[in-house]
Amino acid sequence: MSRPTSLHEARPGDDVGDRREHLRAPHRQHPSDPDVATRRAVTLVVLTLVAPGIAQYTRGNRRVGRVALRVWAGVVGFALLVALLWVLARGAVLAVFTLPTVLSLLGVLLILGGIAWPVLVIDAWRLGVDPAMPTRSRRWVAGLMVVGVLLTSVPVLGTGRRVWAAGDLIGSVFSSGRSSAAEHGRYNVLLLGGDAGANRIGLRPDSVTLASIDTETGRTVLFSFPRNLENIPFPHGTPAAKAMPDGWSCGDECLLNAIYQWGSEHEEYFPGVADPGATAMKQAVAGITGLTVNYYVLIDLQGFRQLIDAVGGVTVDVKREVPIGGGTSPVFGHIKPGEQKLDGFEALWYARSRHGSSDYERMARQRCVMDAMLGQLDPSTVLRRFQKIADAGKQVVSTDVPAGELDTFLALAAKAQDQKVTSVQFVPPLITPARPDLRLVRERVERAIDAAERPPAPKASASADGKPKPSPSGGGDGGAATSDGDDVREVCSAA
Repeated sequence: MSRPTSLHEARPGDDVGDRREHLRAPHRQHPSDPDVATRRAVTLVVLTLVAPGIAQYTRGNRRVGRVALRVWAGVVGFALLVALLWVLARGAVLAVFTLPTVLSLLGVLLILGGIAWPVLVIDAWRLGVDPAMPTRSRRWVAGLMVVGVLLTSVPVLGTGRRVWAAGDLIGSVFSSGRSSAAEHGRYNVLLLGGDAGANRIGLRPDSVTLASIDTETGRTVLFSFPRNLENIPFPHGTPAAKAMPDGWSCGDECLLNAIYQWGSEHEEYFPGVADPGATAMKQAVAGITGLTVNYYVLIDLQGFRQLIDAVGGVTVDVKREVPIGGGTSPVFGHIKPGEQKLDGFEALWYARSRHGSSDYERMARQRCVMDAMLGQLDPSTVLRRFQKIADAGKQVVSTDVPAGELDTFLALAAKAQDQKVTSVQFVPPLITPARPDLRLVRERVERAIDAAERPPAPKASASADGKPKPSPSGGGDGGAATSDGDDVREVCSAA
């Protein structure tokens, strides 16, 4: 009988157990051909950029690699599913990804991914380092690793911050109130530009515009009202109408822009709302136009400057010199004529300056600024500057649009960028602000909406020199609207 050759008794299956243990253990580094070692190190780093975890699974901790690869497969599958749904049911995707909780969770996951992914890249570089590699190759691979860390951290962390900011913005600005159904296929949103200056009592929305938006096409009609409009009725049956059966009519003190402050001081007429002043303005404009006003958006003009700067300025074709200053302060500058990009300071004065011009000219400039922002805020600009826009938006914008309806208005805004925007200004000689003909106002509102819903007409004929004929409204510096409204872009860009 033969004896064992070692101190330990040999048992059946010992060689099999040794092989299994060897397979479980991480691969040990052994000197090898320099070229092979360099290619292997480069491959591990590059593969980690496209499939994080594969380096760990093949040459390091298999458990970590397995988890990382499963997570990555889930991310890719989720991205493909979202892309498919974006094509088949874009509204559903927007509805989910405009929920504050979803955006906040997604932002956290992106930030975690922006930390974990570069760590895997660094570990892949560590696993690929081989004693056989020359110093030059090691430095080259280390540089590749640094590039990989930047590629997997900066974009992902930046996206995570933007997504988190979007969730914070939606949660801070947009309400959780009730949705308001579209009427006759249109949403009517009241746009207010408020100015609560130090020398003013309360907030006065000196810019009052109703945007009527087609729910199918996004085609928009803007109805602008002067701040000095008087004798305004409230809708029949509302507490405000019962309290003032003759409407908002007490002379020079009862102007349209004073209704906001009055509503804020008489909450009993507007129960159950977060902003009674804004609700009072909605009811007043509904009484003037005969339309149901679904929502409001209030922009504080004191923060308008910050918002314009956040988007990188706005390009406007200035028709004539606009003073900076005036009124109770001296004029200390001018915005020169010509097409130019205005920063926040200049855009604010362009939109609000009254010196040497009328309220009606100022209204025309305001609608040009609104249209310029609509046309220039393309998705790439918003994404690139989203952090600044979100920070500014929380401070200058308030609205009663529910967060659940945000997806609807984002889709409509995208459609509106390529659509004609029509504007009707209810200013002299069309109406007399002290004694407005409400029947005429409602007739013009109905006519402008009907015209906007018709198929687009052929382009305007050219003049003898080949240039488009200017709109009869006077090129964006005031003037009465036509019967069916003016094309804002033609008016604001007319020579």
